[in-house]
Amino acid sequence: MPRPALLIVDLFSRFDFPDGPKLAPLALKAAKKVRQIRDVFDEEQLPVIYANDNFGDWKCGFDQLAEVCRHDDGPAGDIAKLLFPGPDHYTVLKPKHSAFLATPLALLLAKLDISTLVLAGMALDSCVLATAIDANSREFSTVVVSDATACVPDRRQAALTLLRSTGGVEVRTAQVFLRSHERGKGH
Repeated sequence: MPRPALLIVDLFSRFDFPDGPKLAPLALKAAKKVRQIRDVFDEEQLPVIYANDNFGDWKCGFDQLAEVCRHDDGPAGDIAKLLFPGPDHYTVLKPKHSAFLATPLALLLAKLDISTLVLAGMALDSCVLATAIDANSREFSTVVVSDATACVPDRRQAALTLLRSTGGVEVRTAQVFLRSHERGKGH
């Protein structure tokens, strides 16, 4: 049976970029769905991996980045408190859009014997999209959980259309993913 991993992309953010104020409440809404999925992965002892931008701070580690967010007010802090990585979770810092680009993610997935990636996070039209395309090109079975992603509203439909047109990438809602996972362990 294919072994899945949950890959949470860029949900630790201070939202201090041009679309940040628009994305912040949408990211919090997505984070609540991500938490539901993460809880299932944790219960089944399946890998949960966080891949996050380093905010351009090349001296900062993932734990420091998450702590900074956890102490922010508003959505940044709320998301960090909701999704703060546990001791069994994996973390990867990424320099650019795709979680595969210049990171050890491919090696980690190979070591964990992962064949299916379940993607959530932000932004759907950027980092999640780039990661999904890269995962598909590396022949991972790839599922993007649409309502567990954040995106500026006027770009969401275009990103979903592009993902659906990419052979090998499935787009599901959290409810459909969790229901199919429960029926056949969804992988």
